[in-house]
Amino acid sequence: MYEQIARNKRRSIALVLFFLLIIFGLTWTFGYLTDLGVGGLVLAVVIAAVSGLAGYYGSDKIVLAISHARPVTREEYPHLTNVVEGLTIAAGVPQPKCYVIEDTAPNAFASGRDPQHSVICVTTGLLQKLDRAELEGVIAHEMSHIRYYDIRLQTLAVVMVGVVALLSDWILRSFLWGGGRRRSRDKGNVGAVLIVVGLVLAVLAPMASQLIRLAISRKREFLADAGAAELTRYPAGLASALRKISADTEPLEAANKATAHMYIVNPLKDIKGKVNSLFSTHPPVEERIAALEKM
Repeated sequence: MYEQIARNKRRSIALVLFFLLIIFGLTWTFGYLTDLGVGGLVLAVVIAAVSGLAGYYGSDKIVLAISHARPVTREEYPHLTNVVEGLTIAAGVPQPKCYVIEDTAPNAFASGRDPQHSVICVTTGLLQKLDRAELEGVIAHEMSHIRYYDIRLQTLAVVMVGVVALLSDWILRSFLWGGGRRRSRDKGNVGAVLIVVGLVLAVLAPMASQLIRLAISRKREFLADAGAAELTRYPAGLASALRKISADTEPLEAANKATAHMYIVNPLKDIKGKVNSLFSTHPPVEERIAALEKM
């Protein structure tokens, strides 16, 4: 467990540095295309710094806002708060805040930058369709993500990918406005090369969202499943919950491609076929259930 925590902390630092370099490059390219000169370099530094700080300190709030989640009160869902309190003691971590998404599709995720600043978010459908043993399995899975610092990797990925997509869109729009062609004429061959490099970067950078989903190892889900079995001492509860969640046909409207990797089961129901499964954010549910049944 401690090795996994240390590895996830190192990966978090590497992830931030990698994205800061991409953001810096995109912003500089935008400044070059729009004739900002030195101002473009300053803008690159400012945007890179602000996005890095926002990704680290405000990622959980951003994800909750994107998901339209709201805080849960003990009076509203006492069984949820009781389960979270009990598993918090078992996991030996600070108690995470509870949030709920008003959606009939069953699912859940954890977010935050560390166990001291963590949240667990569930849908109303999860609370309605799962029994207590199944709910405990799901919450224990998310609690394991918190213990292992997986949440830092997940939330940073969401924010950073969003910033990259925004900057890429700016660059493509500025080129359509004629900025790239003007700079190319002014600078000759060197300007043309830089324009091409900038455009390639702008087109390929949004694909980082897919690469990040692949970079966040699928083994994390198996590890969190094992952690849930350790906390509850009842792997059958989580296995049953995974069956119900994956079999549910209702789409989760609050989910999107940027946040899909955070949920316990991929909420995007349109991923089918062997080719698409290679780019899935989660390992096959059948394999996870089989691993739980062997415990």
